[in-house]
Amino acid sequence: MVDAPSTAGAPRRALHRSPWAPTLLAVVLAVAFGVPVLHPAIGPVSWWVVGLVFVGGVVAESVPLHVEFGRETYAFSLMDLVLVIGLLEVGPFWTFVARTLALLVTLVHQRYQLPKLVFNIANGALEVALAGLVLGAFGSLDIAEPLTWLALLTALIASTLGGTLLVSTAITLTAGPPGWEFWRGMLATGIVMPVLGVGIAIVVLILVGSSAWTLVVVLPLVIAVLLLFRTTARVGRERRTVQQVYDFARRVEEVSPDEAGVRQIASAVRELLNAERVALWLPPFLEDGPRLVVVGNAEVPDWYAGPSDPEDPIRRRAVDPVGGGPVLVASATATDEESAALARRGADEVLGAPVVTAAGEHGYLEVCDRRSDLVSFEAGDRAALDAMLTHVNAAIRQQQLLTRIRYDADHDALTGLPNRQRLAVEIDTLLSAEPGDVRAGLVFASLDNYTEVTDTLGHAASDELLLVTAGLLREHAPPRALVARMEGGQFAVLLPGLSLPATERAARRLRDAAATRARVAGLDLDVLLTFGVAAAPVHGDTSGTLMQRADVALLAGHSSGGVASYHPVLDQQSLRRLQLGTELESAMAEKQITVVFQPIVDTRTSDIVSVETLVRWAHPRYGNVPPDDFIGLAEQIGRIGAVTDYVLDLALERCRKWLDQDIALSVAVNLSAKCLAEPDLVDRVRAALRRHGVPGSLLTLELTEGIVVDDSVRNSTVLADLHALGLRLSMDDFGTGYSSLSQLRQLPIDELKIDKSFVLGMSTSQSESFIARSIVELAHNLGLRVVAEGVEDEVTRDLLAEMGCDKLQGFLVSRPLPDDRLENWLLARTGVRSAAPGAPHRRLFVRS
Repeated sequence: MVDAPSTAGAPRRALHRSPWAPTLLAVVLAVAFGVPVLHPAIGPVSWWVVGLVFVGGVVAESVPLHVEFGRETYAFSLMDLVLVIGLLEVGPFWTFVARTLALLVTLVHQRYQLPKLVFNIANGALEVALAGLVLGAFGSLDIAEPLTWLALLTALIASTLGGTLLVSTAITLTAGPPGWEFWRGMLATGIVMPVLGVGIAIVVLILVGSSAWTLVVVLPLVIAVLLLFRTTARVGRERRTVQQVYDFARRVEEVSPDEAGVRQIASAVRELLNAERVALWLPPFLEDGPRLVVVGNAEVPDWYAGPSDPEDPIRRRAVDPVGGGPVLVASATATDEESAALARRGADEVLGAPVVTAAGEHGYLEVCDRRSDLVSFEAGDRAALDAMLTHVNAAIRQQQLLTRIRYDADHDALTGLPNRQRLAVEIDTLLSAEPGDVRAGLVFASLDNYTEVTDTLGHAASDELLLVTAGLLREHAPPRALVARMEGGQFAVLLPGLSLPATERAARRLRDAAATRARVAGLDLDVLLTFGVAAAPVHGDTSGTLMQRADVALLAGHSSGGVASYHPVLDQQSLRRLQLGTELESAMAEKQITVVFQPIVDTRTSDIVSVETLVRWAHPRYGNVPPDDFIGLAEQIGRIGAVTDYVLDLALERCRKWLDQDIALSVAVNLSAKCLAEPDLVDRVRAALRRHGVPGSLLTLELTEGIVVDDSVRNSTVLADLHALGLRLSMDDFGTGYSSLSQLRQLPIDELKIDKSFVLGMSTSQSESFIARSIVELAHNLGLRVVAEGVEDEVTRDLLAEMGCDKLQGFLVSRPLPDDRLENWLLARTGVRSAAPGAPHRRLFVRS
């Protein structure tokens, strides 16, 4: 018996692909061979034998051995035993009638489609006709004669071979020629089964011929043989399943780590279980969203309801964390809810099972319907699926592990953003789409206080700040932008389709949007970003060129308001900056870097109370390098501490010389914000004072206003520890930042320096004069002394004196002077006062 191909979903098949083609061929052959042989025998008929053949046929066809081949299912049974009894006792015609009726009853009960039913009846008629034709050639037969046994065996082998040829022809017409595995299995069965059937039939007929009571013994024996036959068939099928699972494991081990690999896994499951359709749903992983891969024949759509629905009853049962596992749901036994789920799928039966991903999340595997109308899923298939799950899970985990390795290779581990390598690939891919015609902007962004936060609060805090910054850039970048992290505190934003002006505007918008305060490590810190802009094709058409020029622009951005675009002249500046950074140490060693001093006088007494120490660099190639150029550079490359120590030593050395002359003259040194983040700053300042023998009262450290409003400074003890050394702390350039005088009450500040931008306009602007007066009054109310910078004329001096400003500094007093010129100025312009009562040293004053 053969399960011929299904006709569903193929209304316009070619004729040779139609299931009616092999059916018509079978009918023609059955008629051609049957007419000469299948005619009623003359004489009485043993109707009880005909009935026995009918009943035996029904029983034999009901316990077949099924062999599946693609869409085809081949069924073999002990019908040979029934055929031998029928052919010998009632002849070919009545055997044909009884077997046909048995086939008809069995196939109708199994709901065979009409083409398959007719094909199997015609095939049965052909087999009976061929067996009768061979037996007729041997003449009269006697069951006790060996020649009869040979005749029966030859007849059954001929019958089986004829049926096999017809089946192979049907397969060729509908699905293509069968392979060697088909012929090997069919021919082996075609020889073994006739031998078994003839042997049992001979024994039964001889025993019954001697005594009818032998049926009492024979019938249980035949039933036992049938049961043994069925058990052997099941074992054989299970053995083949084990081999198939082994082959399946080897196959899924080699799948690729992409969607094609997932499809390969689903296809392997479908092939192993000979299923109509297999669906594999996987949860989101890394950059991939949830995936549903459906593998089925050409008539099945790419998607269907159920596997991707977490509320689907079949999927819910399978992935239930408590009692989940492989489940088999068939329409005959399904609940109403499960029947509705089967209807949504257009399936009669479904095998569902959970799969486990590398992240430990549950996916879902679903197998719908066998590609056979004769054989359905059973407990053994569920066990086979369970055995396969280990290999499916391993294959999925291996896939995702490879995906993770590739993901980690081009993504930043902290922020999850693409890294420099991935950014370069994305840029080259974008620019190579239409070489020369593609516009794209590239923005580099640097987190200015990254190093300071790391040094002060540790890597955990700076990582937290990086995550905040990454979130701000992703949130405010244009929709098509690619945000990447480079290294350290640097990010990049790739802007497809933007020109240079549009990229510059986008960079400014990003800077404004990201300029906020973030809560990091319990402190409110500023997110300070500097941007460098480059654009293709105007600045380059490869990733390397574009990234290098965005980096050059970023360096320029630190000194140009926070946003700078690439220009060829910046290449020279970048080269100059690189050279200055590499020569900083040697410049201090060779005394290229020196200091100048600018006197500060008491407004009321004209005593010289201090000199501010200012750093200068006379470079042999670039000439005088402005302090803003190399001080900012020293901060970026982490050498500002060394520069500060160098300047502090020169200032204290000068102070020691005055002390040796019995003159008390304080020195002031500027202190970078980066230095306050250095854990050994207080120890270094204490050591410098001891090394030069200078009391702390003769040293003033000038701080920028930004230091004062920084939470990390206000919440640390560094300023208090410095103040405990006896030195004074001065806030430089007050009025240009965001601090308020109320904030100063929390810090050990001794004095304020009014920024010269207010002082220079006092003589001509009432508003500037009002600001200066307000600062002086409020500072005095807080117990702070006030120094005015930028005093260049006597009108301004007099106004400041009238306001009560404590100290003056500016060109009216003196320009910044090197050591030798300062000595000459002091000799020419100053006098010496005797030490005040209780003071150990004399003081200098400016002679009028």
